[in-house]
Amino acid sequence: MQTVDKPKNTFAPSLIRSALWLGLTFIVFFCLVKLSFWQYNRGFEKEQRADRITQLNQQSPLTLKEVVKLSKENQFIGKESINDFPVTVSGQFKSDYVFLLDNQVEKNSLGYRVLQVVQTQSHAVLINLGWVQGSINRNELPEITPLNGQHIFKGHVRIIEQGIMLTEQDFTQPNWPLRVQQIELDKFSALISPLIDKPLLPFVIYVDQAETLGYKKNWHPMVMPADKHFGYAFQWAALAIAWLILMICLRVKTNRSTHLASKNSPDVLQNIQTTTIIKEK
Repeated sequence: MQTVDKPKNTFAPSLIRSALWLGLTFIVFFCLVKLSFWQYNRGFEKEQRADRITQLNQQSPLTLKEVVKLSKENQFIGKESINDFPVTVSGQFKSDYVFLLDNQVEKNSLGYRVLQVVQTQSHAVLINLGWVQGSINRNELPEITPLNGQHIFKGHVRIIEQGIMLTEQDFTQPNWPLRVQQIELDKFSALISPLIDKPLLPFVIYVDQAETLGYKKNWHPMVMPADKHFGYAFQWAALAIAWLILMICLRVKTNRSTHLASKNSPDVLQNIQTTTIIKEK
């Protein structure tokens, strides 16, 4: 008497594979969609900021005292509390304190941004004077002639956003001009305290591009315009859709291959032959 082999239970492994496929598909799709929305929101923020800068530039520049008063009223809430405001500064440059902000690129050339302290009757503020060419030899700093004496000039307020630093900056033995990797106003205030009894204001003044004061003024309020953010948002969304289509097609193809393989498996053929023999008898 011939016996018919029971088919193997493939339901559990198939369910696990389906769950893994669904989980991977959803996680990657969700991340791509989230990146798309993030870029879109950044582009929307940049559009608003560009409109705001245009409106601010149509206004008369404020004095430094007016900017400080406005900032105290707003308590520096949000990135755009006083950011991008045009300002007129009248103060005395301190030639003892010159900071060189490292790793600043201009047309594939590596250089520095020169920052110097200006003292007014009631405040001290850090001034970004522009970009200078650096040397291939990292031990050589550019020759800077510090500004000195009383100056009146126009600029724009920039609130500095702190980036990620792998190692903390050590200013225990400063050599002037001081090369820095990032603007840290609290630490800079401690450095200048021997000669200036006022802490630095919590923002930097970028000298206006129309001013002859300083060096090459190659800065832009926004490094990446809104159009680029919208373009990246579209790319991430397209990748999300492409990923979803790819995974669905791959799943359908895998299911077809599994179905054909199960039909041609030895166990199935044996069952078919056994069934045929039983029917003939």
